[in-house]
Amino acid sequence: MSTEKGERRGEVTSYCDWMSQLPPGLHNIPLFNLAIPGSHDSMSYDLDINSSIIEPDRLKRFSKICCEETITKQLDAGVRYFDLRIARKANDSDPTRLYFYHGLCTRTDVETVLSIINAWAERHPKEILILALSHFKGFDKTTEEHLHSHLINFIKTLFGAKLFLRMDIPTLKRCWDQGRNVIVSYDYPANQHPEIWSKITYYYGKSMDPARVESELRQILEKRQPHNSFFVCGLNLTLPDDAGILKYILRLCDNFVNVIQRSLPKLLLWVKQQAGKTPVNIVASDVVTRDDFVSTVVELNVSKHVVEE
Repeated sequence: MSTEKGERRGEVTSYCDWMSQLPPGLHNIPLFNLAIPGSHDSMSYDLDINSSIIEPDRLKRFSKICCEETITKQLDAGVRYFDLRIARKANDSDPTRLYFYHGLCTRTDVETVLSIINAWAERHPKEILILALSHFKGFDKTTEEHLHSHLINFIKTLFGAKLFLRMDIPTLKRCWDQGRNVIVSYDYPANQHPEIWSKITYYYGKSMDPARVESELRQILEKRQPHNSFFVCGLNLTLPDDAGILKYILRLCDNFVNVIQRSLPKLLLWVKQQAGKTPVNIVASDVVTRDDFVSTVVELNVSKHVVEE
């Protein structure tokens, strides 16, 4: 099927550039009202087992669990929201060098990964990327202001005119007309910077039981979801904080990643059903480049458009 036919029928034919293929009727609605696929703990593929550890020592050997593909593969697959948790390694020789973390720090530093994302954004000017920076582990009271200032200035310099300003309501057309296709959310006060958005609320069910995750998210979506702002519906399962974690990480044939892959189709089916009842915005999970995660979330937009027409 040609791209032209796909556009006329409201179909997406390439998830690498799915936003540019959405029906014209969706170009002027706020991005808060679009269904956007996102990845949870987006940098978990790059963990350094030899890095200074943040999580308890007894869990160190289990941090090799890899739930995502590289950031470029996620972008190519159609992921548009990224959960980026920042940390500073203790005793790093560079006082401003930062890394991502998920229990352990990553091998690759923040500036390198953001530069990769920036290059991708330049090649795909109609795809809007949402980068949610948070946590900031290792930022102590004597260094945090300097580190935040350094990171924010790097972001502003790197992305430059591609940064969409927080005082405007983002729509696809407005982003395209302004040539701005990067939105940076920052979980630390940065009100003096119009290019930096405040924290995006991330809702999730703290459980390994998909039914409980669904129940908790349903209550949130039906009662408390934000209006006129981004919000995340996290389908990710959450490992226990206690010894119960061993149930999922010691098994050879049925480990954490397998449990996620087995549960995700059920959770995606629930999202499709729930989207017909309540607003859905960013939908995030682990292993998002596998199966039908991206296509299912994107299809929510096309289905909604067809129904409204």
